[in-house]
Amino acid sequence: MSNEEKVINSDDQSSCKSTDITPSSVFSCKVAVNESEVKTEETPVETTETPLPASEVKTDAVENQCTAIPNGESVSFKLIYNKVKYDIDFPLDGTIKQLKEHLSTIINVLPAMQKVMIKGLAKDEKTLRELGVTPGSKVMVVGSKLDDVVSVNTPKSENATTDKSSSSTSTKEPLCRQKQHRKILDKGLPEDVMPGIKNSKDVLPSYPLSGMVNKYGGKVRLTFKLELDQVWIGTKERTEKINMNHIRQIVSEAIEGHEQYHIMGFQLGPTEASRYWIYWVPAQYVDAIKDTVLGKW
Repeated sequence: MSNEEKVINSDDQSSCKSTDITPSSVFSCKVAVNESEVKTEETPVETTETPLPASEVKTDAVENQCTAIPNGESVSFKLIYNKVKYDIDFPLDGTIKQLKEHLSTIINVLPAMQKVMIKGLAKDEKTLRELGVTPGSKVMVVGSKLDDVVSVNTPKSENATTDKSSSSTSTKEPLCRQKQHRKILDKGLPEDVMPGIKNSKDVLPSYPLSGMVNKYGGKVRLTFKLELDQVWIGTKERTEKINMNHIRQIVSEAIEGHEQYHIMGFQLGPTEASRYWIYWVPAQYVDAIKDTVLGKW
């Protein structure tokens, strides 16, 4: 037996299960050990991570930015909803959209149904810092709970037949050709009517809409009190203050020959007979009126 064959570590011996050590078994055991050592040296384990495409990384970052409320300086302010005050603590760099999501669990109003008032209607992309919210500030939220909206817009079964027959009658001809509306439209445009713009969609102005008339030919102005969640319909005699969640439907139609103006009806009750008709509504404000009163779904 050569000197090389005699050199066997105690660990190598324990790994050899053979009780009779012969030159051949010693040699085979030594070779097995040497082969494993060579294999370990020649094939080092490397862990490499495949980098994500830049587009995927950017998408994830944008999604996290939209949903995650930022950390940092917070501000404590008073939230007023439905005449109830809440103490709210929220990051200054949080957006109105994120605030609405936070408030939905507190006031039980869906974010899409909320209107946040901070020196006027606050836009979703604005932060509290940009809007100048400071400790102790008062922030007002208006909006209807989903249950209230559903209950108001669900007609009673006893009125279902009446609604169906009334609807079929009123859709036989355009509104502007129906007798009840024709007698108002035939008087022509009011002298102080606001300019109308066809095929345009504008936001509601900060001042009331005026120069319109009702079914009696009396002058009408519309004022949207977002902080109260109300529409004020003003005439010479009085001003009706109507909660927006009490308005079940709004119908409108362009006036033939004057398509820059619309006839608009606010349905205040369960049937079409409860509609409050307004004439010569500027066309550019029609969609904004519907979105403001009924909300965007």
